[in-house]
Amino acid sequence: MLKIAIVCSQFNETITDALFEGTKKRLLELGLGSEQIHATFVPGAIEIPIMAQKLAQSQKFAAIIVLGAVIRGETSHYDYVCSQVSDGCLRVSLDEGIPVIFGVLTTENEAQALERVSNKDHKGRYCAEAALQVIHNIAKI
Repeated sequence: MLKIAIVCSQFNETITDALFEGTKKRLLELGLGSEQIHATFVPGAIEIPIMAQKLAQSQKFAAIIVLGAVIRGETSHYDYVCSQVSDGCLRVSLDEGIPVIFGVLTTENEAQALERVSNKDHKGRYCAEAALQVIHNIAKI
């Protein structure tokens, strides 16, 4: 049975909750059952890669969707967080041979982040679709 894991950061909770709900809703719309979706939550974006790695190493999932929101502040912390999270998730995907769909918003302000989870191009919906497409394409190889 196909299973997909979702790792969702709790920081910027209004945005990440909307990302999570949109992702889960779209996976269900695309035919997955709730038992095929495993959700786990981490405190912030920095913790996403280690959780994704542990889930990948379990070999229970066909793909992992990572969700979070990093919003630029007044310090360079934003740049470090974005770099560490994106590099970490890429490393997990390549090292473990599993699709890690990157749904971590990196925006200049909260308004931009809210727009990405409230319009027809909802980032969570896109991540759900991308996960199934990549799984399908890998199965054809």
